[in-house]
Parts: sequence; C-alpha cells; structure tokens
Amino acid sequence: MSSLSRELVFLILQFLEEEKFKESVHKLEKESAFFFNMKYFEEKVHAGDWEEVEKYLSGFTKVDDNRYSMKIFFEIRKQKYLEALDRHDKAKAVEILVNDLKVFSTFNEELYKEITQLLTLTNFRENEQLSKYGDTKTARSIMLIELKKLIEANPLFRDKLVFPTLKSSRLRTLINQSLNWQHQLCKNPRPNPDIKTLFTDHTCAPPNGPLQPTPVTLPVTAVAKPAAYTSLGAAWCWMANAAASSVQAAVVTASSIPVPPNQVSILKHPRTPPTTPGMVDYQNPDHEQLMKRLRPTQSIEEITYSAPRQQASWSLEDLPRTVAFSLHQGSTVTSMDFHPSHHTLLLVGCGNGEITLWEIRLREKLVSKPFKIWDMATCSLAFQAAIGKDTSISVSRVTWSPDGNFMGAAFTKHLIHLYAYPGSNDMRHHLEIDAHVGGVNDLAFASPNKQLCVVTCGDDKLIKVWDLTGRRLFNFEGHEAPVYSICPHHKENIQFIFSTAVDGKIKAWLYDNVGSRVDYDSPGRHCTTMLYSADGSRLFSCGTSKDGESFLVEWNESEGAIKRTYSGFRKKFAGIMQFDTTQNHFLAAGEDSQIKFWDMDNISILTSTDAEGGLPSLPRLRFNKEGNLLAVSTEDNGFKILATSVGLRSLRTIENPPFEALRTPIEPAAIKVSGTPVSNVSPVNCKVERSSPVRPSAILNGVDSMARSMEKPRSLEDISDKTKPWQLTEIVDPVQCRLVIMPDSTDTASPVARLLYTNSGVGILALGSNGTQKLWKWGRNDQNPSGKATASVAPQHWQPNSGLLMTNDVSGVNLEEAVPCIALSKNDSYVMSATGGKVSLFNMMTFKVMTTFMPPPPTSTFLAFHPQDNNIIAIGMEDSTIHIYNVRVDEVKSKLKGHQKRITGLAFSSNLNILVSSGADAQLCLWSIDTWEKRKSVTIQLPAGKAPTGDTRVQFHSDQIRLLVSHETQLSIYDASKMDRIRQWVPQDVLSAPISYATYSCNSQLIYATFCDGNVGVFDADSLKLRCRIASSAYLSQAVLNGSQAVYPLVVAAHPLEPNQLAIGLIDGSVKVMEPLESEGKWGVSPPLDNGMINGRAASSSTASNHTPDQVQR
Repeated sequence: MSSLSRELVFLILQFLEEEKFKESVHKLEKESAFFFNMKYFEEKVHAGDWEEVEKYLSGFTKVDDNRYSMKIFFEIRKQKYLEALDRHDKAKAVEILVNDLKVFSTFNEELYKEITQLLTLTNFRENEQLSKYGDTKTARSIMLIELKKLIEANPLFRDKLVFPTLKSSRLRTLINQSLNWQHQLCKNPRPNPDIKTLFTDHTCAPPNGPLQPTPVTLPVTAVAKPAAYTSLGAAWCWMANAAASSVQAAVVTASSIPVPPNQVSILKHPRTPPTTPGMVDYQNPDHEQLMKRLRPTQSIEEITYSAPRQQASWSLEDLPRTVAFSLHQGSTVTSMDFHPSHHTLLLVGCGNGEITLWEIRLREKLVSKPFKIWDMATCSLAFQAAIGKDTSISVSRVTWSPDGNFMGAAFTKHLIHLYAYPGSNDMRHHLEIDAHVGGVNDLAFASPNKQLCVVTCGDDKLIKVWDLTGRRLFNFEGHEAPVYSICPHHKENIQFIFSTAVDGKIKAWLYDNVGSRVDYDSPGRHCTTMLYSADGSRLFSCGTSKDGESFLVEWNESEGAIKRTYSGFRKKFAGIMQFDTTQNHFLAAGEDSQIKFWDMDNISILTSTDAEGGLPSLPRLRFNKEGNLLAVSTEDNGFKILATSVGLRSLRTIENPPFEALRTPIEPAAIKVSGTPVSNVSPVNCKVERSSPVRPSAILNGVDSMARSMEKPRSLEDISDKTKPWQLTEIVDPVQCRLVIMPDSTDTASPVARLLYTNSGVGILALGSNGTQKLWKWGRNDQNPSGKATASVAPQHWQPNSGLLMTNDVSGVNLEEAVPCIALSKNDSYVMSATGGKVSLFNMMTFKVMTTFMPPPPTSTFLAFHPQDNNIIAIGMEDSTIHIYNVRVDEVKSKLKGHQKRITGLAFSSNLNILVSSGADAQLCLWSIDTWEKRKSVTIQLPAGKAPTGDTRVQFHSDQIRLLVSHETQLSIYDASKMDRIRQWVPQDVLSAPISYATYSCNSQLIYATFCDGNVGVFDADSLKLRCRIASSAYLSQAVLNGSQAVYPLVVAAHPLEPNQLAIGLIDGSVKVMEPLESEGKWGVSPPLDNGMINGRAASSSTASNHTPDQVQR
C-alpha cells in the first residue's frame, strides 16, 4: 500500500471516530494494522474482555512472531488462567490451560508443568512467586504496565503507536476543497450550489444567462464534531535512539533438535530502502525468559529496552599507536588473535601452515606447531589427492575460544585443528577434522545451547557446526559461491550466524535445518567480514570489491540498512582489507600500508599511522581485549606490537617470567574426524589405554623435582611489584573479609552434609545429616539491587506459606551411617535428595514431594543429572554400583559395575561424552555415556601406608576436559581424555590437616578447599598454588573457637556467577557466605612461578607437584 493510501486510512479512522462509529474504528485499526490504539487496548484489559484483547492484538502480531509477542500473549493468558483459579472455576482454568497455554509448552515444558501444578493448590498464592498476587483489578493494572512496555519494545509495533497529528475533520476539509475546485470549473456556476452527492463530480444546472463563477464555501457538516482524533500512542517509540538495536532478538534459541517451521515465525518482510541492501527481522522467543514471567511483578528485567548510549570522553591516547617492538615470525603472518583474558598472549597463524603462541611481554615464542597431518588414514580421498598434488598449505584463520581453553586453526586445504590450552607452553592436540572440500576459509567458536562448538566455512559453499568431539551438528547449504567468512553471535542468549560469500551475498542462519533467513548484498559485492562491537550492540562489515575498492560500514540491524559508510580509503589494492573493533568506540583497518582509525560515531577518519614503516599494502591487525595493544603484520615475515601508555607499562619485563618451558608437554591422544558424518561412531574417539600405576617418588617440601608445564599466564593484577616479596594472603580476622551467616542455620545435631547454590545464584540450599533441607534466598532491594547471593546482605530463611519442610525419607535409617546426597535441576525447579532412604524429588516452590524412587537396599550415596536430559539421573550406590535411572518411565536403564566400595562422586563431561565416577576405594572410572561401557579405571595416588578409604570427589573444569579430584590426602588435576594426572598438591605446613571438601570457582580459575582444622584454602586452579588462607578465626566467634567441640567446614560451594564468593557448611549446622573486601576484590594474588623457590627460599604451602606415570610420591 502506498504512503498516500496509508494516510487515507488514517483520515478514515479520524472520520469514523468523529462520527462515533466505535466498532468500525477498531476493526479498521486491526485490519489495516496501521495504528495500535493503546487506550482501547487498556480499556479491554481493565474490563477483562480477553477474547477481544487477543482478537485486537491478532491484527498486529501472532503469538510466535517474536519474543516480545510471545511474552505479551503469555502474560494475558496467564492472567486469564489465574483469574479462573481465583474464582475457583477449575473447569474454566483447565480449558484455558489446554487451549491457550498449551502452546507455550513447545518452548518451555518445565514452565507449563509448573503452571499446571497450580491446579493442585487450594489457593495459587501458596506458590511463592504468586504470593503477592492481590485482587483482580490490581493484578490487571500491574500486568498492563508490563504489557505496555512489551508492546513499545516490540519492533512489529514500530510507528504504530502514535496517531499522526491532524486538524479536526481533515477528510471533510479535503472533500470541501475538492468541491470548491469542481464548482469553479463549472460552465454555469450558481452562487448557492446544491451538493447532493459525492459519487459524481459536481456540476451546476444550466442558467438562463451567463454568470461569473462565484467561489463558495461549502459547509463541512451540520453536525458538531470533536476537536480532534486524540493521539493515543505510547510515550516513546521503539528504536527511538541509537541503542535500540539491543532489543533485536535475532534468532531462536540454539538447539541440536531442529525446530519445526510451524512453531517458529521464520521470516518477516524485510524493511529495506530501495537503494540499500536490506536485513530481515527474524525473531523468536527465548525459552528461559518465559519462566520468569510466572512472577507477578512490575519489573521486566529480562527484556532490554532502548536506552540512550552513554557517552564517555575519548582521546587519541586511547589508541595503541606507539610501536613497542617488532617480532620475527619467519613466515608471512596470515591471522592473529589475542587470548581473551591473558592480554599479552598472542596466537599467530602463518603462510607456511605454522601456528605459534607468543608471550609478547617476554618477546618469546612459547610453543610453535609446524603444520602436520595428524592422521592421514582418516582423511578423505579428496584431501589426500589434493595434498599429494600440492603439499603447500597455509593458515587461513586462528582464534581462541571465548574461555581461552581452546584454540582453533583453519587451513587452506580441508582441515581444521583444535588444540586444548591448559596453560603455559602447552598446546595439546585435541581434534583434527577434514571439514570442507577445498579451503577452510574461516573458523569461529560459538555456544548454542550453552555447548561450546566450532563453526567453519569453506570453498565448498557450506557452513558447518561441530561439537568438540568432532560430531557434525549442522550443515548449512544455500550460498552459491565459496563462503568467505562467518560471524556467530548471540542476543540475550539467542544464537545465530552471519555468513558472507565471495559473491558478496550475506546470509543469516539459525541453529536448525530450515535454511537461510536473510539474503542480501554486501557493499562491493565481494569478500566481506562482519564483526560486532565488544558489547554486542553494533554491527560492522568491511570488505573489498573485485576491482580493489574498500568499504567499511555500520549496519542498522533493526532497519536492515547501512547506517553509515566510513570514508578515508583512497587507493585500490589487490587483496582483501581486514579490520577490527575495540573499546566499543573505535574501528581500525589496514590499508595503504597504514593502520587507519575511526570513531564509530563519525564517518571521517580519526587518525592513521604507518607504524614506522614496513607494513604490507593490506596489513593484518588485531586488538587485545583491553584495546591497549594492537598487533599488525609486517612485510618482513613478522609483526609489530603497538601500544597505548597503559599497554607499554604492561609490556615491561618482569623478574619472574609467567611461563616455564622446562619439559616437553604431555600430548593426549588426539581426536581425528573425517568430514563425512558417521552415525554409529562414538563421539569419543580418544585412544584410551590402561596405564600402569604411578609409582611413588620423593617430594621435597610438597613439590616433586619435575618442572611444571601447566602454569597459566598471570594477568597484570597478579604481577607483584618486583621490589616487594610475594606473601601468602592470610585472612585471620572477620574485618579482613565480608561474611554473612545464614539465619536459623545452626543445628549442632545436624551438621551440613551437602551445600549448593541455586543455578540462578539467588539462593543457597543445605542438606543436613538429619535429612532436612534448608533454603535461603536473597531479595532484591536497595542494598542488593541484583538480588543475587552476597556476603554484604543477609538472606531470608525461605519456606512456602504451607510451612512444609523438605525432609528426606529417613524411616528405619541409621543417620550416623547414612550418606546424604543431593542434586538440583538446571532451572532450579526441582531438587533430588536422599539420606539413607528412598530418593525424593521435591518441588522447589512448594516443597512438596513429587515422587520417590530407588528404595534401599542398596542406599543412594551420590546423585547427578544427565547434562542433556533432566529425566536421566546417575545414582551412585552404597554397593559400589552406579544406576542410570530414567525418572519419566521409573526404570533403571543401566547398572554400571567397576568400583569396589561405595560411590562418592559423579561428574559428566558433555565435551568428552563421558561420566567419571569416584569411590571410597580411591578409584576413578571413566564411562561412555553413549553405551555406558567402562573405558578406563585408575587409582589415585595415596601416601605410603595409607589405606584406600575416605571420600574421593570429582568435578570437571569449565573446559570439560580437566578434572579436579579431591581426597582427604590431596588435590589433583587429571586430563580426563586419558585419565592422566598432570598435577597434585598434598596438605602441608599451614594447611596440613586433612581436606574435607574442594570445588572449582564458577570460572574454574580458583579452587576452594576446606580442611578439618577449620582453615579454608584458595588455590590457583591451574598451578594448584595456594594464594590465600582463610583461618577459622575469620568466620567463627571467639566463643565457638574456645568451645569444647571443634568446629570446621564439612563442605564448600562456589557461587555460579561470582568467582570470588564461596559458602561453607559447618559441622555445627551453620552456613556462612564469604567474599573478599570490596577494596580487594579477590582472594590474594597468584604466587610467582619460580620452580618452588620464593624470594630465595623453598616454597611450602603455595606449591604443588606434577607427575608422570614413572614418578613417585612419598
């Protein structure tokens, strides 16, 4: 419809309103979808006319159009459901549940189940999240506030919330003007014409004689009209400012299960200016966000609304333009990437296929990997033929995973290589994939469904997604030319991929098998790279046309148009220009043997530098994450490091180097996968062999004589002033840390046996040895605006209104011998626990027992949810077996046998597709989670004469490869791909008591360990060096310290989001949360890496040992 036709509709709407045709007005609003009448919508919501509310909405959006629409309909139907429950009209509530709310179960089955459970309550306000639900009128008003925010944020309502400003009776005025014009054209105009119809043009009847035309003013109407058609739009429109693109939810939540097309609004019509390539709006709900809508609150935090971009002061000093030094690589540099957290670690790929890891602060190569085919036999015949004809191969892309635990390299022939990076000079072969026919042009890491994956593209016109075992998850077809680059990204946990081809086509893909959602042309219609700013709010692309013309542009995501085109390119070059972004404010591109910089908000070039000469015509470049260092390639097979003043300070040489290369790294068995998927191949193709037991060897001061190889690089904050000797941080007084005690927690008759944070980080759950579970929650208030657990504010001991307790079945159980165990579902909805009796499944909102299973004997001793299926539970038993139990069908699917004593620990690795179990027999067993067959079994090293008793516990590092093994005698780190131990620490000196429990921090950078003398140790997770000791005097009162009973922590838990927050459960039943002082921000600093010597003396409690199968421990 043309713009004039659209305006005509508005004139008709005004006319209908003035003539009081109320129903017709709103029908036309809905049918034309040009104007959403918020006032009318409010009236119908307040009246509870839900049928009309949804009918009116349906003219503008459907339930599955996007996440905002989904939430609008969900809120309305939830309110309708709650009102039926409030009237005790169960029949109507069931009808709404089945007919209206069932659609949401497709996107969040757990939410639908919880809504269904409200039917079982006498008063739905017994549900904690609905406990503040008031009367119907108030509830509708609160919901309406939220609905208005959702509508205003929904891009489908853009430009539809404000009625245009019109003079009253504008349509009548136009008709009057037309009639006047017609009358003046009459051959025989009369002074007082009689207008009887508008269906035909006006003419006056012939007179007896000629008369001069007489202008007349025709009455508009004899009926009084209202002053105007009031503008009833929203106070502000979506996308009213530069930050509005943050509300764009580009794709559906990633899943390995394809989403049926009828469940997702796949494509909206592109709003594309005729002169500009267009980008499509394609949106879908984020499933997890719906769970939060069960709360009747005025807040709507999970939706990001447009907000003015904060301006900061910038200067040229913020750009790294000073040349710090040049480094010689030895071959043409083709790709570079800085480590995401260790800002002086640089990964470099070369034209000869070599990959090198540099510590640029030391100006040293830590490790270099010349190109080598790991397993030619598993390569495709096409690759074997290609490499046979031409053995030359170069690196097309190197990159780090977001957590820095993996590095990837793509090559110009078929292959990609993935390396695990445990630290120091260690690049471990992890995976080789014959990924594409021809060259692999780009490689990137992404995390659909919170699973780390690798995305690749190549000359075969395909984009592929692989998991870290080499299994191909997706194969995207649709490009008609080789795919040049990929840009995986996410918006509010929603994952998607942009891809560009050498013909200039840009496409966008969801993680499903439906196909591309976008097809448009890039500037220059040739090779283009796309990048987001660091905060993910702004999208840029850079490329070069076939005739050598360069383009650098910013995209308006919401409009699908180019927002600005940057200037400053003068010459044409053969090759492709590269660029990068930094600090959410600057762009840099390599062109004309220079580095050119732009302010993102200004199309004119800001400044440029030739880096003291020696740059190629189109240099490669890369910023570090901080933006204070810039690596740029040089013509003489090397690269230069440019720095800001802050960057220059970080590059100063320090006395204690952060890396040591004194031994050859242990290479785990690599995984080799062909590009052709084979459905019956196990995802774990590691070569697993039974190794001989580790023989004891002498250790001096807790450190064996072998050099370490797993040291991680230290950040600047961990580098002490070289004039100051490193000292162990010791917290011995309550004023040296933040501490909060859980109210109503102390119960000397029930020590805390197990302790968990909720996955959302807002609460703590403790299981006492008497089988009773207690839950504490932090509320959102002025002192704690985030609502997350904190040591600065005391939480509330939470119970449902019913007063129920979560108590395990302990009938006939000897509590002194029982082994409590507990596990929490991913969405915090259910907790599963046992204390010597049956396993109980509790609803976390009502504390009601949903079901019980696995009655003894044997008794359950450890519980773990399957990482991909909450219905599958691994249950360790007292009789040393492990039961794989399906809750849904109430059936034990497999029974695993391999231990000699009770099971004390279970840990799943989704990357390796394995389950690792530990037992009181000091054994570790590795099981395939595809077949449940045992792959390997090893015995942990115990001190000489120590019987294999006590609990051995296991927990995976965030990389899902390294494994923390804790026992009262040690902390150990294993490489789970081979079950080789790579590091060990034994109690000594200030921490000489037995270990009671240990856990990784949420980012796996720290390990928290508790000891039977009351001490808490904070260790560096990679080196197992002690960085901080928290004495019992820091968290226990003097009265307790002087008491007759020794009080110490039995268990420790780490906050899921705050790496420096821990909670301890003590033998007296109390639970305490600790954090460093806000002025400190962390628990001490990492000790220097100096082979066991600190400032000239032997290291003691801060040191660890490292072993190989031929070494021995005392």
